[in-house]
Amino acid sequence: MNEIVIISGKGGTGKTSLAASLASLAGRDCILADCDVDAADMHLLMEPDYKISEDFYSGELAVIDQEKCTSCGICAEVCRFDAIKLQESCFTIDSLACEGCGYCSKVCPEAAIENIQRHVGQHYVSGIKTGATMVHASLKIGADNSGKLVAKVKNDARALASKNGVRAIIVDGSPGIGCPVVSSLSGADYVVLVTEPTVSGLHDLERVLELVKKFRLRSGCIINKYDLNHGISAKIKSFLLDQDVSLIAEFPYHKSFSKAITLGKTIIEYDPRGPGALIRKAWVRINEKLLNEEK
Repeated sequence: MNEIVIISGKGGTGKTSLAASLASLAGRDCILADCDVDAADMHLLMEPDYKISEDFYSGELAVIDQEKCTSCGICAEVCRFDAIKLQESCFTIDSLACEGCGYCSKVCPEAAIENIQRHVGQHYVSGIKTGATMVHASLKIGADNSGKLVAKVKNDARALASKNGVRAIIVDGSPGIGCPVVSSLSGADYVVLVTEPTVSGLHDLERVLELVKKFRLRSGCIINKYDLNHGISAKIKSFLLDQDVSLIAEFPYHKSFSKAITLGKTIIEYDPRGPGALIRKAWVRINEKLLNEEK
């Protein structure tokens, strides 16, 4: 079983479209994991049935029992995050500002404040239109601890892959280089870096590759819409050569990508002989890389 993680240094490079297409090519012989929990959108392409849905809790949140509270204001005075506000003669907690440190509950003379587990999102296990299983999640607006939710998605995907005996786990990772990306990369067998020929695309590729190298992970790169700026595409290829990172594929700009997304389809479904054929070749190359690594 191989774990293939698709990431990008920035959003909008086509990472999720590629991950969905690779999952379509793998068919039933994979588990798809959507680890982009901060802006989950894989469900738009894969038609999940949300067979299993669970609340996800992480961190703590202070709550005030208004029947016990005497509005003395001591809690507001000590809150260093300015999360306790006086509204209409009652002190209330701003859930977005509260860090769950618990200091307010310690100093409250009426024991009117307690910390509860914070509900930060939902976790799902779904059947999808390819016949495979997708593990995915969504983080609530303003919620923190997305790295922990990503870790749960990946751990559950691995458990299902082991149980079902599938050949691959395909992971749609988070963009950027933060905690969710680190969690997405953990345990990967191969990393596919998706970039685009823009100044920011090259800059963010450099940052995310530095992170991948710190994990000592094998990786390859796909340049999406390479023909929009041949000069920067050449710089990206030169950078990859210097970093000893293989160029898996170059995809030209094609309207089929946006049309497929609009219809809720992968490019493999919508245009299998156009851009879909290029992605099929990229999938073959990725598997060749994995096979060579095993040898």
